[in-house]
Parts: sequence; structure tokens; C-alpha cells
Amino acid sequence: MNRLRLLAWGSVALWIAITALLVPLAGKSGDIVSKDPALLLPRSSEATRALIAEREAFPGSDTPVAVLVYVRGTGITGADRAAVEADRTAFAALSSDGRIDPAAPSADGQALLVSFPLREDGGEPVDAVKKIKKGLEDSPAGLETAVTGSAGALSDGADAVSGTDTTLLLSAALVVAVLLLITYRSPSMWILPLFAVGLAGQAATGIVYLLAEHADVTVTEDATALMMIMLFGVGTDYALLLIARYREELHRHADRFVAMAVAVRRSFPAILASAGTVTVGMLCLLAARMNDVRGFGPIAAAGIVVVFAVMTTLLPALLVLLGRWVFWPFIPRAGEAPAASGGAGVWARAAALVDRRPRRIWVLSVLALVVLSAGALGFRPGQTAEQSYTKEVGSVVGQRLVERHYPGGASGPARIVAPASAAGPVVAAAKADRVSSVGTPRLSADGRTAVIEAVLADPPDSGAAKATIDRLRDGLDGTGALVGGQTATTLDVERASYHDNLVVVPLILVVVLAVLVLLLRAALAPILLAASVILSFGAAMGAAGLLMKLLGHPHFMPSLPLYGFLFLVTLGIDYTIFLMTRAREEVGERGHRQGVLTALTVTGGVITSAGIVLAATFATLITLPVVMALHIGAIVAIGVLLDTLVVRTLLIPALVIDVGERVWWPGRRASRRTEPLTRESVDLVG
Repeated sequence: MNRLRLLAWGSVALWIAITALLVPLAGKSGDIVSKDPALLLPRSSEATRALIAEREAFPGSDTPVAVLVYVRGTGITGADRAAVEADRTAFAALSSDGRIDPAAPSADGQALLVSFPLREDGGEPVDAVKKIKKGLEDSPAGLETAVTGSAGALSDGADAVSGTDTTLLLSAALVVAVLLLITYRSPSMWILPLFAVGLAGQAATGIVYLLAEHADVTVTEDATALMMIMLFGVGTDYALLLIARYREELHRHADRFVAMAVAVRRSFPAILASAGTVTVGMLCLLAARMNDVRGFGPIAAAGIVVVFAVMTTLLPALLVLLGRWVFWPFIPRAGEAPAASGGAGVWARAAALVDRRPRRIWVLSVLALVVLSAGALGFRPGQTAEQSYTKEVGSVVGQRLVERHYPGGASGPARIVAPASAAGPVVAAAKADRVSSVGTPRLSADGRTAVIEAVLADPPDSGAAKATIDRLRDGLDGTGALVGGQTATTLDVERASYHDNLVVVPLILVVVLAVLVLLLRAALAPILLAASVILSFGAAMGAAGLLMKLLGHPHFMPSLPLYGFLFLVTLGIDYTIFLMTRAREEVGERGHRQGVLTALTVTGGVITSAGIVLAATFATLITLPVVMALHIGAIVAIGVLLDTLVVRTLLIPALVIDVGERVWWPGRRASRRTEPLTRESVDLVG
């Protein structure tokens, strides 16, 4: 016991030292968040190469562009023009070159358009856009105004998520605290897992800072927020599994240090397999083309490694050092039978149902999930700026006004970067179908590079505009010109994302299959379980697709399938791992059928609690006014609940029982003991 006590205190001391080193670095995390488009886009894409080439030839030219649109339905008046001229003078200080070109009138005489790049040293675009919007408040009565362009879009994006990191973390912490309080019915037990998860989050953020500084990892605000949400869910899952096993062992051992040693030894393989699956699955993102997706891989992997270490070292140490009283008022005593709960009865009845008709249960479960998968047809690929938010934002309003009175692409022209010697032929070739106008070439200071703006006839994020970009690139092939700009960037991001879906998703599935093979030391069971993962993901996409169609947000970003599969498979597989590792343990003692049923019964409560915690944690994403966050939150929350309540409870146990002992092939066959499953046998194991 003395050795175990020293080990516990040593673990606490180690984490105090680690915290002292990493938490100060976590405070600097804002310094390493990247907003540079060249670091977020795929480096090999033409839009990225055009951006870098223009930046080198025209330093500071890639700053966000503010597009101001003024509209009066009855026609622009003299007073309106005077107000616009006053705005040009007032906003010149925000322009990159200290001046703003004259306003461009619309053909119908109802609108004026002013655009200028923001100063590189003028602070964040959101601050400049706020000043512009403040100035527009003094416009003449009846003159409709809006700010759009890349500056307006960036400002709206920042406003949409402003303060949400704190809100999300507080929401996740509150959800976890409430669910832990309900699970343990103890006024104190919930504090320890929540404290451990919070410490893991801070330590992981410190490591992310080191990755950004020394390993050239791209870090975005979205990545760090998603990592924290994931850590809250995963860390709580690991805590639930460990504490459930610890409470079992406290009924068997008078010495709590021995009870914890047994609990850690028996829960460690499942937690390790889960953490290993998630970690390696996240590292599969390194095969992605999108730089922000690639960057999220090591960020998330680092977070999982840290939370795994905390939950298997620090949390056990805190639990055992504080003693049994942390479970008060339901303190587990050695020699006492575990208190029966209504939940235990539910899982005993579920096991009895599976026992009676295993084949019918798994066949009906598969059919139900297949039917539900059809709901994925409710999703629509492609998402315009207008479809990106759950509320109306200023840049979208401005884009609508531009489209109503100007060529659709006026707020985001294509930018062609070409050798100055080829400027003439490039201008001629750029005057293609669905190109409204081509500007005069602007030469770099050294006279070697030219930038030409081409205004497209269609809105920047429309399919027609993307087709025009393809025609432009084909027409300029051989001239050395690169076509970039808003539409070209959107097009290249979509293509890179589709590549990532086709390459990374199968890679993640292979990783899951490999982990299951190593964990179960079998070949057939992992294949069946991997198939259930695919089916569960399809059903989650289907259910989310139906829900999003109902809510009016069916259009999705091309990276959604990858993120949905990544989170749902790597995190949802936890419950299958928890169930099957316990089943393998029980099968050796009770025989195949009774071992599987016992595992289902004794893990039902903790796995369901863990699933609800993870689903509720990701559901906090739906509080953001961003459709992508809504989609991810819905897919993961629904998918985890399906995994917990249908796949793990009905489909997998019934299928494993129906297949029989050969499911463990080529591993050693289980004992053939076939005594019936009774309440007494269930109580003996938990």
C-alpha cells in the first residue's frame, strides 16, 4: 500500500510540475492563431500560388477589400453623391494607399459602389469595418448602405464567433457538471473529472503553442475551440469508465489503493485503445490537402494524448488520495453488494431481449439504420456565403445589393497575376464568356509582374462563376498567368476538400480496423464492427440531413463529411471498444453467449452516461450562428446517441451472439460454459 500511496503522490507532483510549465504557454495561445489565407489554403492550388505571387510583387496588396454599396430605389440623388464623397474622404485613412477611387455608378442609376483595400497596419479587419459602419450611420435618410467584400465577410465571421470560445467552454463545462451530478448523485464527485478535464485542456493548449512555434503547425480559432470541446467529451468518457470500474472494485477490496490499482489495470486497455484510435485517426488528417485541416490533426492528437495521460494518472491519484467519501452519500463499502438501480434493470432487460431473438434484433437494427441513412439526401452540397450563417449578416445583405444593381462578381473580382510581358495577351484572353469587364493591368515596382482584375457576371460563390474561372484558366494556359481571387479560392478549396474526403476517410477507417484487430486479437469481429461504424455514420448523416432540411439549412461545406466521419468514428468507436473489451474479458469466464450478455448489462449504465455526455458536449456547437458548426454538432450528437442506444445496445451484441464463437477467430476460443444469465450473476460483476 505504501508503494501505491507514493505512486499517487508522485503523480500529483508530476502534474503540478507539468502544469507550471505548460499553463503559462496556454496564455499565449492567441499569439499563434493564423489568419493568413496562404497558410489555410492548399499550397499546391492555383489560387494560393496566385496569392503568394501577388504578395511578393505587390507587398501589402492582399489585405482585405472593403466594398461599400449605396442604394436608393428611386435613384441616387445629389445629396447621396455628396454623402458618398464625404465618406471617401473620411475613410481614406483606412485605405492601404491613403486614397479611394471614385464611386462606380450602376447602370440603372440606383446605386453607387466604393471599394478599397484596408491598410495592412490598421489592425484587425473587424475594427476597420466597425468604423466604416459607424460612419455610414450618418447617410441621408432613405439611402440603403452595406459593407461587403472580403473585409465585410471577415468582419461578419469574427462577429459571429466573438466570445463563443468562452461561451462554448462554459456551456460544455455546465453540461458535463450536470450530467456527472445526475450520474453519481453526489455533490462532490463531479468536481474531480471536471477539474481534470480543465487541467488537461490548459496543458494541451500549451503544447499546441509549442507545436505552432517549433513544428510549423497551422493553428486556427476553430481548431482550438473544437479541440477543447472534444477534450471535454472524451475526457469525461474516460473518467466515467475509470470511476465505474473503481466503484466496482471498492465493493471487493477493503484497501482503496488496491481497488484503484485493479480498476486502472482493467480499464486501461479500453481507454488506451480508445485514445490510440482517436489519436492515430486525427493524425490521418496529415494526408489532407487543406492546410487548416492538416493542422487540426496534430492539435487534436496532442489534446487526446494529454487528456489520456491526465485521466489515467492524475485522476486516479486524486480519487484514491481523497478516499471513499467522494462518493457520498452512496459510499461503496467492501463486502457490500452494489446497490441495484433502475438503470441496471433496464440493461438486464435489454440483454434478455437480445438473448431471446438475436438475429431478428440485429437484422431490424440494420434495416432501421439503412432506412435512416436515406435521409442524407436531404443534404445539398455547396454552401454560399448567404447559406453560411443561421442569421442575416451585413456582408450578405451587401452582396445581394451588389447583385441587384451590378454584375454579380463586382464585389469579388478574379485576380489574374501574370508576367508583365504577357499582360496584353492575358487581357485579350480574359475577355471570355460570363466576364463582364477586364481592368487595366497594374505593374509591380520592378515592372516584371502585372495584376489584372476581371469582374465576373455571376455572384462570386455561384456555380456559374466557378465555371467561368475554369474557362479563364484554360484560356490562359501557357501564358504563365495564375487566376486567383474569391471565386478561384472557393473553387480550389472545394476540390481540395473533395480529395480529402476520398483519401482521409478510408484511411481513418483502416486505422479503426487495425486498432480493433490489435485490441480483440481477432479478424472477423473487427470487420463486423467496422461495418457497423460505416452504417452508424450513414444513419447519423441521414438523421442530420432530415433535421437540417426541416430547419432550412441543408447546404453543407465540402469538408463536412470528413469532419463528421472523423469525430463520429474516432469518438463513437469508444463505446464499441468499451463493450467488446469487457465482453472479451467476460467470455473467458462465462462462455461466449453469457459473456457478451453480461458485458452488455454491466457496461450499459456507464457507456450510456458517457454517450450522453459526449453528445451533449458537441451539441453545444449548435449555439453558434454558423451553419458548419450546427451541422457538426448535430451529426456528432445524433451519431453518438445512435451508437450508444442502438448500435452498442442492440446491433453489436445481437450480431456477435448470432455469429457465435467464430467471431473471435483466429483468436483462442472462449470457454463453453452456458449457465443462464441471472440477476445474481450480473450483480457479481457490477
